[in-house]
Amino acid sequence: MLSSPVPLNCLKVLTMRTDDPVHSEHTRSAQRWLRSLPVVQVVKGYQTSWLPKDLAAGLVLTTMLVPVGIAYAEASGVPGVCGLYATIVPLLAYAIFGPSRILVLGPDSALAAPILAVVAPLAAGDPARAIALAGMMAIVSGVVCIVMGVLRLGFITELLSKPIRYGYMNGIALAVLISQLPKLFAISIEDQGPLRDLAALAQAIAAGKANWTSFAVGAASLVLILFLKRFERLPGILIAVVLATLCVSLFGLDSLGVKVLGKIPQGLPAFALPWASGADLAKIVLGGSAVALIAFADTSVLSRTFAARANSRVDPNQEMIGLGAANLAAGLFHGFPISSSSSRTPVAEAAGAKTQLTGVVGAVAVAALLLAAPNLLRYLPTSTLAAVVIAAAIGLFEIKDLQRIFRIQQWEFWLSIACLAGVAVFGAIPGICLAVGIAIIEFLWDGWRPHSAILGRVPALRGYHDMERYPHAERMSGLVLFRWDAPLFFANAELFQERLLQAIAESPTRVRRVVVAAEPVTSVDVTSADMLRELIRKLSVQGIELHFAELKDPVRDKLRRFEMMDLLGDAQFHPTIGSAVDDHLGNRGVKEPGGYPGPGTSGGT
Repeated sequence: MLSSPVPLNCLKVLTMRTDDPVHSEHTRSAQRWLRSLPVVQVVKGYQTSWLPKDLAAGLVLTTMLVPVGIAYAEASGVPGVCGLYATIVPLLAYAIFGPSRILVLGPDSALAAPILAVVAPLAAGDPARAIALAGMMAIVSGVVCIVMGVLRLGFITELLSKPIRYGYMNGIALAVLISQLPKLFAISIEDQGPLRDLAALAQAIAAGKANWTSFAVGAASLVLILFLKRFERLPGILIAVVLATLCVSLFGLDSLGVKVLGKIPQGLPAFALPWASGADLAKIVLGGSAVALIAFADTSVLSRTFAARANSRVDPNQEMIGLGAANLAAGLFHGFPISSSSSRTPVAEAAGAKTQLTGVVGAVAVAALLLAAPNLLRYLPTSTLAAVVIAAAIGLFEIKDLQRIFRIQQWEFWLSIACLAGVAVFGAIPGICLAVGIAIIEFLWDGWRPHSAILGRVPALRGYHDMERYPHAERMSGLVLFRWDAPLFFANAELFQERLLQAIAESPTRVRRVVVAAEPVTSVDVTSADMLRELIRKLSVQGIELHFAELKDPVRDKLRRFEMMDLLGDAQFHPTIGSAVDDHLGNRGVKEPGGYPGPGTSGGT
């Protein structure tokens, strides 16, 4: 017996049966949701022997997180400290939601150009407004990624072919490199697009506005970083940053016009919903969506690469959710859009990282720096930060594989160059939109203008083969075998009809039957079904039957749904080309030509 009164709702909980269907379903849903969190799987399978390796790798990773984060923030048009904020919070978020065990997320050089393209003109030189704009972009990017992950649309980035990806990445690398050149010379110019910025920089240098001391510091830093890249175990970026900072501090180079990072705020970022009044929301949404596409394209490739090394698999939809959560967190804590890092992830792997605890250790170490020693970075020259970004941009260029593509498929090479030119001429955001547009056109082209073939028989060779490849192949009397190598849809329906009628017109004998070898036809739509209806009527006037061979059942079901079966009977569908030919020969009383394989064979080239 209870010794004190108990509220009714508590009694309800106490007396609830564990086999209550509603309660059980809620419990199961909660358990499924918890199990879906990658961090749960990591914790369950974590081995004690991994802990020293994760801790050591996290401390090694920190030596890159700080200078790179600040450099990419400056390149993106926001204060350098935001790069540290965009390092700490996303690493913690990805450790919970991200499926990859050692992928490192944070500010990335590939995103600098599209972020700058939106932030620079809308911020008008106001740092607080720039932070708000970049945060809004990060939230848009995060929401886009999460929605696409929940809807299981992770396959979308696969629509971008390798030449297209090379094109926009080369264009972005060029845009990032050009955007950093003014900082090397300590020159301020208005952002107008890569090529116009380059022309403005040349004019400013010719007018004597360059600070050659700043250039010397930046150029020396760049040379040192590139030189130390060959030594994988040496933290080249950290060495260059430390030496440049010491030189500026000891020799007072800031008094000679060398711009420095200056004092950064002490403490951690506070939660805040970013908002810039009067901002062009269309540009922010477009920019955030473009950033999401780039970030996920890079992240999916990188995560698959490192998963393959570990003989594991990464769910692309969960990868989208993890990336989206990291971007959302960055936007809510004074950060900006982030992506995976192709430079910091290998560092973590080489240092022995086993799980995302490495990233958590790195985030905590960066946070400790902000709390305890923010002035360590006061004399860090911006020209050295520019050198860090330029070195990363140089690493983004893909030349070697493009040479191979030029050798084996020139039109795809020129598609890549067109994407590069779009980014270089119009800027990052329009250039990326152009790349996506070209990718869609490329995707549709094969279906829009597909290959088709008239099939014939070749002596002593099984099956039915393309007569263009086998000029000596023979047609069967009264029959046209026509193969269509694509789905039938609105864009190619008229072309299908045109080519089939042309094949009939070119037949050396009077045609009584057309058999469409339809194995490659994976779908039909209303437009193509209506075209078939019209075609059947045209052929019937000429006394010609239309048959199909090897048509897939789902496509046949669509024809039935489109009310085509009033014109097509079951006898007009054949399981193989061979059975369709056999049916024609049997019905027409045509003798099998001598020297050919017997009835019932199918296939073709």
